[in-house]
Amino acid sequence: MSSLLTNSTAMTALQTLRSVSSQLSTTQNRISTGQRVSTASDNAAYWSIATSMRADNAALSAVSDSLGLSAATVDTEYTALTSVVGDSTGGLTKLQSLLVEAKTAGIDRTKIQADVTQIQQQMKGTANAATFNGVNWLSTTATTPTTVNLVSSYSRVGGTPTTGSISLTVANYSLYTSTQSGILDTVSGTASVDTINIGALTDSAADQTTLDGYIAQVTGAINSVASAAANLGAVKNRISTNTDFVKSLMDSVDRGIGQLVDADMNQESTRLAALQVQQQLGVQALSIANNSSQSILSLFR
Repeated sequence: MSSLLTNSTAMTALQTLRSVSSQLSTTQNRISTGQRVSTASDNAAYWSIATSMRADNAALSAVSDSLGLSAATVDTEYTALTSVVGDSTGGLTKLQSLLVEAKTAGIDRTKIQADVTQIQQQMKGTANAATFNGVNWLSTTATTPTTVNLVSSYSRVGGTPTTGSISLTVANYSLYTSTQSGILDTVSGTASVDTINIGALTDSAADQTTLDGYIAQVTGAINSVASAAANLGAVKNRISTNTDFVKSLMDSVDRGIGQLVDADMNQESTRLAALQVQQQLGVQALSIANNSSQSILSLFR
């Protein structure tokens, strides 16, 4: 039946054209954004998961930055401790050899003391210079925190986030303190490693005993500083391992997000070409359906 008021053919063609246009708009949006799920209306569940994972990745990025800062701080303190331990040319190792040399009968200990004083000043200068971003664990004051926590990890299980850290006790690395309780300024007997003075000592038995005490004191300091350096070396390696892991984890999260929301561009390009053809055919079909009503006029001529 031909009807002047109702053109069912045109209505069907219009519905088809609307559907094709809607699909074409979706495909074009995916191509322009590179995502098949770019808003919550595309897929609420996947969008919510991806949003949470992006937030986790931002937190991991902050952890990575924090690890970089921690690594630089630890490396600064570790380098200074290694320098204080020294070798045959300086540091505690050289100081120990000078004190052993001072045991020699008849030796001029005032000249040896000149070298000892230079080493003492050099070690103190090294400790004072071991500062990074205003942080110094080797030469501390009353305002220096007793414990530092270096952020090392972040994880989230369900809605519960957890931040991991590496806890360090500053006193284990302090060489000099404002209360003279550090490894090198703690007084043992009559002097600390920082204040040893052998210039006035003689070959007497009492002075030889004093020298033995100084040698034992420096030997103990070498062991303590070496132990502190070894501990920081282990922390340094741990930070390096954590840094590599966090970066790998961020890459893994990025890949996971991509699996959820990224568009397959090969598929979308093929779909775009097909929908464009369907749209052109739909427009032509609607035009034909609209023109079919013109045939009614011929009945009244």
